[in-house]
Amino acid sequence: MPPPPPPSIPAFAAAQLSLLDAELKAETAETSLLVSQSSPTTLQRAGLAVLNLQVASQRTGFGGKTVVELELDAAVGGGDIPEHGLRTGDIVAVQEQPAGSARKTEKTELRKRGVEGVVLKVTSGVIGVALDKDEADVPLGKLWLIKLANDVTYRSSRMNQTMKTLQDMKESEQSPFIQVLFGQGTPSPVDVELDRLSLKDDEWIDPSLNDSQKDAIRFALAAKEVALIHGPPGTGKTHTLIELILQMLKRNQRVLVCGPSNISVDNIVDRLAPHKQPIVRLGHPARLLPSVLNHSLEILTKTSDAAGIVQDVRRELDAKQASIRKTRSGKERRAIYGEMKELRKEYRERERGCVAELIRGSRVVLATLHGAGGFHLKNERFDCVVIDEASQALEAQCWIPLLSASKAVLAGDHLQLPPTIKSLNSKVRGSSTSSSSNNSKGTRMSLETTLFDRLLALHGASIKRMLTTQYRMHEKIMRFPSAELYEDKLTAAAAVKERLLRELGYGVQDSDETREALVFWDTQGGDFPERSEDDNNNNGDAAGKTTTTTGNKMGMGLRESKSNEAEAGLVKTHVHRLVAAGVKAEDIAVITPYNAQLSILSQLLKEAFPGIELGSVDGFQGREKEAVIVSLVRSNAEHEVGFLGERRRLNVAMTRPKRHLAIIGDSETVGRGSEFLNKWMLFLEEQADLRYATMEDVFDEGTAAMAAAAKDAQ
Repeated sequence: MPPPPPPSIPAFAAAQLSLLDAELKAETAETSLLVSQSSPTTLQRAGLAVLNLQVASQRTGFGGKTVVELELDAAVGGGDIPEHGLRTGDIVAVQEQPAGSARKTEKTELRKRGVEGVVLKVTSGVIGVALDKDEADVPLGKLWLIKLANDVTYRSSRMNQTMKTLQDMKESEQSPFIQVLFGQGTPSPVDVELDRLSLKDDEWIDPSLNDSQKDAIRFALAAKEVALIHGPPGTGKTHTLIELILQMLKRNQRVLVCGPSNISVDNIVDRLAPHKQPIVRLGHPARLLPSVLNHSLEILTKTSDAAGIVQDVRRELDAKQASIRKTRSGKERRAIYGEMKELRKEYRERERGCVAELIRGSRVVLATLHGAGGFHLKNERFDCVVIDEASQALEAQCWIPLLSASKAVLAGDHLQLPPTIKSLNSKVRGSSTSSSSNNSKGTRMSLETTLFDRLLALHGASIKRMLTTQYRMHEKIMRFPSAELYEDKLTAAAAVKERLLRELGYGVQDSDETREALVFWDTQGGDFPERSEDDNNNNGDAAGKTTTTTGNKMGMGLRESKSNEAEAGLVKTHVHRLVAAGVKAEDIAVITPYNAQLSILSQLLKEAFPGIELGSVDGFQGREKEAVIVSLVRSNAEHEVGFLGERRRLNVAMTRPKRHLAIIGDSETVGRGSEFLNKWMLFLEEQADLRYATMEDVFDEGTAAMAAAAKDAQ
């Protein structure tokens, strides 16, 4: 049976608008429910709040925004802030913390007096927040931070307006580029152009590029409408994009570079800046990394040659303002105010001219997908839009910059986690919102389907090139994801394929742990049972189905989270052995799919091993560490694995480490979850250093006692 025809462009846009509206309702309803019905302690356990804070400092940041830095209240001992799920870029509320006996009316009043902002900095001891209002008053007393739904994503007039533009677009207005992206046209052949682009060795700006990276760059340069660069973990995707952008500049092309988050864009700015090309980074300075601020529009309008004439007017304005305070004559004051009115008008006009000149003079403009829809780029055209992390972006976001270009290069990995969509679980929650929509052709559509996914399904592998040499993982760690997810095409670079913890350059001992790249602690047998969180102890899932600890993902059903005290004790045992052998705690990460487990791990590990990094599997996407320990948690007689059955989540978990991966879990439970999980368990049993865990292996005796009590209670 042939596949259904692609949807018409207006039908696609109408379906997207409906889905975005449903997603906004699901997210805001969920957030409101969580905050109104959950105690502060419950929200903190779920990774959605940080309690017992006080103001450490307050200053005016870039753009006139108030930046407040919060630290742990001295009344509760000060020191490091407990483990939490807040990350740079999260939308938060800063509120006075209600007392345990506070009534509902008192809590409502405290919420009203609170202020909202964006997390600017997260360290072990301080959380910095850039407040939304220029002159916001920070509440007094003991404070807490609450993570809010990032409804800007879905309420965005830019995203909705872009979809409405597509919806209203007449067929005669659809460019060949747009038609190809919707399957109304076929991508142009690239064979002839590829032959012409057989670049000589001295034509590559970075001579260290491998063959698959060069092939992907040549293909992206040759493609007329669209190219996908598939970058599995550790294969140098961003490294490849930098060379591609520089090669485009050599061909006098103008490029708009975007990503779904500020971090993804700033990472490219950091790597592009040393090449001394004229670049402009759009975006509010409070949300940018300090290292890229010199390329931001706000700073360039103050420091560039074109800014001089603007600053002259500003100085004249300041002088007029000072003269008003010196005169008592009403007539003179009115005259000065009139002059200032004209000066302000001139200032705004000159600043607009300065901005336009800066953007016109920049051959590379960088912005988030949402930021690309700002007035600064109105009527600007680009030869190509490059979208990094395209497999983690909503398609509607991607179309904001795409309407200003005639070619797209999308880079990402569709075999890792897509954007988390709240309304996908609406039926489980009994909501009336829907996770998918039918277009006029009867094709089901979901926000979880990214533009990268859709184009690959529409045009097949002919528009894609995959990077195949990875520079992160030991070969044994890489082997299973390569075989099961990447067509067995990944190869480990010579520098990483056999490197182990014992070869770290700071005197690590040779031990049972440091000489092994892959360890599997198998807890089968029932001694390590999982525990569900009851209604009175609501902890959130750290992944897509319920609460997550990163991005704009929040809880869907805090009661559904799982924990495993004995397994957490086994994690501590393994960490202790690594550290005893000389591995630095800051080179170790412990990740788990469940926030309830994350809370237990934090209590066990943070004080004992300062510097260790703890997080959710979802939150660790895009990250890496020398050693990674994964706590799978699930162990039950019913062999239920929950969202461990999502292979993209497991792919993220197993591809984070460089030299050492330790998996802790129950093969009997996990192995029956899916065919993929069964193959993984068999692989670990055959290829890993296999250890059958007993309660004697649990380092912390108190944890062992808790686990034994939990088992007896079942």
